[in-house]
Amino acid sequence: MEFRLKYAPEPVNAPLFAADIVRAAAEIDGVELDGTPGSLDRVDAVLERLRAEGVTTDSVAATLFGFGCSTGEVLVRHGGGAWRAVTEEERAVFGWPLVVALPGGGVCNPIGKAFKRLENGPEDSLRYFYQVFTGAEPGSTASA
Repeated sequence: MEFRLKYAPEPVNAPLFAADIVRAAAEIDGVELDGTPGSLDRVDAVLERLRAEGVTTDSVAATLFGFGCSTGEVLVRHGGGAWRAVTEEERAVFGWPLVVALPGGGVCNPIGKAFKRLENGPEDSLRYFYQVFTGAEPGSTASA
């Protein structure tokens, strides 16, 4: 899949992609994404609406990249993660240039998960994704 991004897809720019999607969600959908784990429910709702409208990943790829970065920022701020570039070997596995490294040594792919959420629906919930990788209790809005 080829698409244009506003910034280079590098770890230092992930917060910029996230900030842009937060502004766009507020302006276009009236949805407030405050960077908390609870806001991932709102991201899920936006992506479910797009899915119900028949929107394809190809047509909103840059938007999905932004939602993935927004999800990653929640993992960074509340789950103790850190953005990092993938290695050449990981690129084939993850499919995206950025991942979030977690405190316990794990790695997760919030960008890829945002694409899967649109493609597959609620079974690929971003809120649940956060809970799995942070050990947060369902319904919890506190930091993990």
